[in-house]
Amino acid sequence: MSDPAESPSRRSRAIVGQLARSEIYRDYEHAFRDATGLPLSLRAVEAFDLPHQGEQNENPFCALMATTNQSCAACLQLQRKVEESAGLEPETLKCFAGLCDSAVPIRVGEDLIAFLQTGQILLHRPSRREFSRLARQLVKWGVDTDLKQVEEAYFQTRVLTKAQYDSILRLLGIFAQHLAALSNQLIVQEEKSESPQIARARAFIAEHQEDDLSLNEVAKAVNMSAFYFCKMFKQATGLTFTDYLARIRVEKVKNMLLDPHKRISEVAFAAGFQSLSQFNRVFRKVAGEAPTTYRERIHKTAAA
Repeated sequence: MSDPAESPSRRSRAIVGQLARSEIYRDYEHAFRDATGLPLSLRAVEAFDLPHQGEQNENPFCALMATTNQSCAACLQLQRKVEESAGLEPETLKCFAGLCDSAVPIRVGEDLIAFLQTGQILLHRPSRREFSRLARQLVKWGVDTDLKQVEEAYFQTRVLTKAQYDSILRLLGIFAQHLAALSNQLIVQEEKSESPQIARARAFIAEHQEDDLSLNEVAKAVNMSAFYFCKMFKQATGLTFTDYLARIRVEKVKNMLLDPHKRISEVAFAAGFQSLSQFNRVFRKVAGEAPTTYRERIHKTAAA
């Protein structure tokens, strides 16, 4: 039976927890809410709940609906559909009341770990006719609520043009890329709670990452057997030694690719990769794109 501590979903939730506590996320979250007036949530994969419930910028209509079982269930079903549709690109779906909800994926290499979620808005002015249809649906569900209060809340819904909302989602897409890069750094950074041997192993790997480094060498450097080190390292980091070393090297490559005068082959060998085929395969797996695509994108972003 596998150790639950090593499961990808559990590791993803741990990374998302670190992201949510990071200064960059907290600063962006406050700036986003102040600038747009919209709610923002960072959700781990398969965290099926009402993402904006109780938030300062929660839509008053959605807040009312969250108190009723039938409409709450409809909202949760929408969350699942949004997540299933937003694996690679941002996705926007409409709830039973016509409000938009959007999820922007955060990927670390090939792995989907989280979503930035916003919405609870309308892309057109609400009408009496639409509310009448909505009210009939609530009555059909047997929702026990004050329809007058629901109507007032519904007509308070924020209305944006499609162009405005698309711009907001583009901003979230850029921030999702920043969080993906930060996630990779969190994976390879030292944790205060880990054992001294694992901390020394991380330091040894960082110092010798450009060498043709083996697991046996690192285990010997920290006075552990290869078998025990392999087990303890995976338990502490959630990664095998090979995967961890790959992420360390890819982070170094990313930094060196900021220099437009360095050749990709040059930075690959400088980071410790033994062949270009190995480098291209590992970089794509960790970063989610080819090194040439990554370099073009970061320089295009810098030029803009």
